[in-house]
Amino acid sequence: MGQTDVSPTNSIRDRLVAALNSAESDDPQGVRARTLRLVKCAMRDRDVTARTQGQCEGCEDTEVRKLLETMVAQREVSAREYDESGRISDAEREREEIAVLEAFLPRPLDGDALEDAVEQVVEDLEARKLKDMGRCMAELQSRYPGRIDTGSAGKAVRRALG
Repeated sequence: MGQTDVSPTNSIRDRLVAALNSAESDDPQGVRARTLRLVKCAMRDRDVTARTQGQCEGCEDTEVRKLLETMVAQREVSAREYDESGRISDAEREREEIAVLEAFLPRPLDGDALEDAVEQVVEDLEARKLKDMGRCMAELQSRYPGRIDTGSAGKAVRRALG
């Protein structure tokens, strides 16, 4: 199960729905189909909440991304607990679900891609001193939502400003 296509016109929601339709026709009782059905139900709940708050289109991609991140975190905790209690098959099932969920999350920037993004932000903001670090980090998170690891990005910004 590889990373699914991430493009601005192809929202996480659209990719999830398409993947669910495909999984339903391939193996309706498989881990992928079951996991994606859970995501669809959770998105529907978030949509209802968003609509009650006046957002007619339902929850946005940012909210769907946060939902997926929460679901991954929950499964990581469960897998660890299952491992500790000797329930290895349950832990493996949780990890399979994690793999399905992570396929829809944007890849974090790292390595050269992170360095290039930091250099571009520092240049665009004309940042020169460490006191500009907060602005740079905020801009990175704005330009690359869900793709910035604050620890590694902070170190990269320090290097660029230092």
